[in-house]
Amino acid sequence: MILVIRLAVFLLFAVSGYIIGFKYNYEFYGVLIGAFLGLIAVSIELIFKKTEIGAILGGLLGISCGLLFAYFLMLPLKPILGNDTEAISFGIIAVFGYGGLLLGLSKGKGISVASIIRLFRGQNVEENLKVLDTSVIIDGRIADVCETGFLDGVFVLPQFILHELQHIADSTDSMKRAKGRRGLDILHKIQKMSHITVKIVDEDFPKIKEVDAKLVALAKLLNAKVITNDFNLNKVAELQGVSVLNINELANSLKPVVLPGETMKVFILKEGKEYNQGVAYLDDGTMVVVENARRLIGKNTDVTVTSVLQTTAGRMIFSKLKEEYEGEELRTAK
Repeated sequence: MILVIRLAVFLLFAVSGYIIGFKYNYEFYGVLIGAFLGLIAVSIELIFKKTEIGAILGGLLGISCGLLFAYFLMLPLKPILGNDTEAISFGIIAVFGYGGLLLGLSKGKGISVASIIRLFRGQNVEENLKVLDTSVIIDGRIADVCETGFLDGVFVLPQFILHELQHIADSTDSMKRAKGRRGLDILHKIQKMSHITVKIVDEDFPKIKEVDAKLVALAKLLNAKVITNDFNLNKVAELQGVSVLNINELANSLKPVVLPGETMKVFILKEGKEYNQGVAYLDDGTMVVVENARRLIGKNTDVTVTSVLQTTAGRMIFSKLKEEYEGEELRTAK
């Protein structure tokens, strides 16, 4: 469709050139000039399509200021230079116009569509915006992270997220109701923090039905980051160019580093999926799979780490009983 429109614009310029050329008996040159101008128009459209709107607006503003400055500069010079000012005037206009264009293009790259929209609405252009997802509010760890001072700035809470929380809090299911009320309590806790500003916005997207899709659209509009612990929302947001702060990823990255060969004491809690395996958990929730430990369920034992597997869901540690591992090492050494 876009290709058809570009072709139509090109033909329109060519036909217009032919009509104007026919009037002055220069049909061939009219078609050539019209076709050339059509190519320029299509090329400009292609360039503008790849250029950020902030850079375009910055460039227009920069060249306008440069030309205006050149005009005011020439006013006092004209009486001094007399009639020989055309070359100097052209040089000054070219230098300041081109300089203003380059400066505007470079400075305008940081201007986003969201900033322009907020500016026209009379709102202050804010940076460091973060949009909160329902899952991360209910999870609650976001409040602990904020208390440490690792997160600050403005937390944006859309009305549709607040409505979803209220709907969960009013659920007939006792578990959902408890989660919803916990989420509301977490929001109140964050609101009281001095270094965090919670701003409730009414921005909605009626044509978008899914809450996660609305959240991503809002983040793109405000040029904000999304705070979540939802794996699917994380991937969707990243695909659409929205920055994500995932609490689960933060928690996984802060877990103590365990290397193969290290020894630790664990409590064998249950049987593993494979034959004769035992399963234990560290204080941070990391699963430890222990070979030949089924007989030790309900007991503490020393194990030696053999390998560590990092997955999107977390980390798993594979190990052997300490005496078995040392026995294998001794046999290998012999």
